[in-house]
Amino acid sequence: MKLALFVPGGVDRSGVDRVVPALLWQVERLARRHSVHVFALSQEPEPDHWELLGANIHNVGTTNGRRRRFVDWFRAEHKRERFDVIQAFWAGPAVYPLVARLWRNIPFVVHLAGGELVALDDIGYGGRCDWKGRTLVGATRSAADRVSVASGYMQQLAQLRGCDTEHIPLGVALDQWPVRKPRHRDMDSPARLLHVGDLRPVKDQTLLLRAAALMRDRHVSFELDMVGYDTMNGAMQELASDLGISSQVRWHGVLRRAALRELMESADVLLVTSRHDAGPLVVLEAAIAGVPTVGTAVGHIVDWAPEGAVCAHDNLASTFAAAVMQLLGDEPRRLAIAHEAQRRAVEIDADFTTTLFESMYDDVTALHRSHSAPALLEGR
Repeated sequence: MKLALFVPGGVDRSGVDRVVPALLWQVERLARRHSVHVFALSQEPEPDHWELLGANIHNVGTTNGRRRRFVDWFRAEHKRERFDVIQAFWAGPAVYPLVARLWRNIPFVVHLAGGELVALDDIGYGGRCDWKGRTLVGATRSAADRVSVASGYMQQLAQLRGCDTEHIPLGVALDQWPVRKPRHRDMDSPARLLHVGDLRPVKDQTLLLRAAALMRDRHVSFELDMVGYDTMNGAMQELASDLGISSQVRWHGVLRRAALRELMESADVLLVTSRHDAGPLVVLEAAIAGVPTVGTAVGHIVDWAPEGAVCAHDNLASTFAAAVMQLLGDEPRRLAIAHEAQRRAVEIDADFTTTLFESMYDDVTALHRSHSAPALLEGR
């Protein structure tokens, strides 16, 4: 097949920085058996083309004329050899449904991977915060032959919006992020806690730090490693200082994969405090590395609880702190959850994801052929 993948970014020419690992793992696997063209809207400001992991990357860029450039590049490549399937990762940009409508004979599928279905008005997050966002996401969904999501949590959100979806988790590439057996923790040493996510309101590090302060007040010995790009200009570091936990928190910023893996292998528990997360890859990565997760009711966390994750349902610092302390105080339970999470994460690895995507491609292309057959017969 010849595939056109539409993405905002995550496919940097380095293959290392400014990438979305789960996306790259799918690009690499699909490119082994198909001709893959990735149209990135804003990977770099200037338009350009490059090859990555066997795929052709077309960076549309953010300079003037980006929509026309997107359509022109797609048209030229489709004329060279027709595309069999268009797939958008994330929904919203107006050009996605536009291209799907201009080329109605090409199957169009969408994977909702972010905040398309939510509206967190107090922090301005989500595709449903205003009429423009709702319209664009709705247009993309309407233009799609199939819609997929990474978690049961997202399926439920979609059902509330009247949208039927397929559950296709974005799994981990085990050849690049290998399985490591869960290990016992040293109960005489401070607990090693890990949070991975950009510092931004939707990730709610405020909840995390307040929960950490409550744990400190209850004389829990811990060290908290924070990984992620700071979009809040030091506000979280200032909060940690105000709460008196600066000595127990380490700020790592953005880490490359090897450094993140090393830090994750030293962790006892992964902490996720997101107010929304469609299917957090870090939960799967932690599970593969033998680390269980305590988190809020989002993505794989709410799907897997209580056997494969610990879910704090009410987004209160006291509830979250209690959930973490209970897990740290029960080593057999912590290990049992780690083993179950790992079993589930291995079952839905990146190869499994590719198989599901390819099955969806086959279904929609067959459907389009069956719909076009009567018209062909009438023309005889």
